[in-house]
Amino acid sequence: MRVFYRSGATKEISWRKSQLKGLLTFLEENEADIMNALKQDLGKHYNEAFRDEVGTLIKSLNLALKSLKTWMSPKKARLPAIALLTTAELVPEPLGLVLIFSSWNFPFGLSLEPLIGALAAGNTAVLKPSELSPTCSFILANTMPSYLDGKAVKVIQGGSDVGEQLLQHRWDKIFFTGSPRVAQIVMSAAAKFLTPIVLELGGKCPAVFDSLSYSWDREAAVRRILVGKFGTCAGQACITIDHVLVEKNFLPILVDLLKTNTRKMFGENPQLSNSMARIVNKHNFLRLKNLLDDPAVKSSIVYGGKIDEENLFIEPTILVDPPFESEIMTEEIFGPLLPIITLEKIEDSIEFIKLRPKPLAIYAFTKSKTLERRIISETSSGSVTMNDAIIQYAADAVPFGGVGESGIGRYHGKFSFDTFSHEKTVVRRSFFTDFWFRYPPWNDHQLQLFRVAYNYDYLGIALVMLGLKRAKKNSYSI
Repeated sequence: MRVFYRSGATKEISWRKSQLKGLLTFLEENEADIMNALKQDLGKHYNEAFRDEVGTLIKSLNLALKSLKTWMSPKKARLPAIALLTTAELVPEPLGLVLIFSSWNFPFGLSLEPLIGALAAGNTAVLKPSELSPTCSFILANTMPSYLDGKAVKVIQGGSDVGEQLLQHRWDKIFFTGSPRVAQIVMSAAAKFLTPIVLELGGKCPAVFDSLSYSWDREAAVRRILVGKFGTCAGQACITIDHVLVEKNFLPILVDLLKTNTRKMFGENPQLSNSMARIVNKHNFLRLKNLLDDPAVKSSIVYGGKIDEENLFIEPTILVDPPFESEIMTEEIFGPLLPIITLEKIEDSIEFIKLRPKPLAIYAFTKSKTLERRIISETSSGSVTMNDAIIQYAADAVPFGGVGESGIGRYHGKFSFDTFSHEKTVVRRSFFTDFWFRYPPWNDHQLQLFRVAYNYDYLGIALVMLGLKRAKKNSYSI
């Protein structure tokens, strides 16, 4: 793959477009198989699967194909006055051979979204999909390659042992989506070769629910919270709402709205509704079950709580004020369990968020511009979304990524192209003129000219130079 990259073929816009078109054809011709695989591995409904994976990928591919020429074009850079008759530009170039680790919860979206950026930028790429979504991984490894250049793209299946073998090699960039625990392993391996990395992690993403005045605003906010929790891979997503913060006096209204709208969306028996994904495997199911088995947590359940171990299903579950020291409040939940935390006043939510690790996303449902400004200015997170949830993931014009504990780097749209590119600086200087004071031997006049050159425009430099005595016998070349 490195030999093929060195051939220069991947730098051609025609090659890059052919790979992006191949991915688009793969999605279009295999949509039914992809949807069935997502149903088999995760229990996702066809509509949810298209909304969160196939549809977003088609959108990203169309944008990349339309914008690729612009993305690849050099950008002129503005230079200071001291760089007279000099031009500069930033030329994007591919990094080389990149490694992409994707996650099981969005097995196509989290595999192909970074791959789109890698191929658009002109790289060769190895993709390692998660073994926890085996049907989806099989399609990626056995069907997708026939649509792409086999010399430039490889899909490697396997478990953690295969991942460890891949990490023993030198890469020009590693892109990882997954848990912080595995991210530490990836980061340690990358350090051996000083390989740049992108880590897309997660964290406990809070939703701040202000006491909205109008019933239709409350209804809309609650529906968006529910789809951002239970309707997104059953809460098994890095950007899903982890918990809700609300004032104590508004709690009864919120709980009632959550119960009513959960029934509307998922029915009296959510398992039979076919509108909610299941837990990915037995290990993750038992982890969530153990969270609920804590007596103090179990006593905080106000809705739901039923589980079906045989079918790996947990119904939407709402809890009120589980203990802060319980695991459900200290670890990322990653499932259909929604704790509600009550506060004396909604402004206390800001301090609550600041005292905890930086989340991937903060969601705030409010019409107060003051609260909105404070959340944006006083907290740190990968993103802040006002009055909705999850939609930032589908927006190509803004980057997706974390900060601090929630990740390193960003992608989506043009940001994916940038992530897998290096902007090379190209400077061109004329021999027609020069500044004599750049060169030794030094004198006080030169220092004065340096000060002017770094603070003023061409005219300012010329005027100062004309006002100074010549420090050298030769005339000023300006």
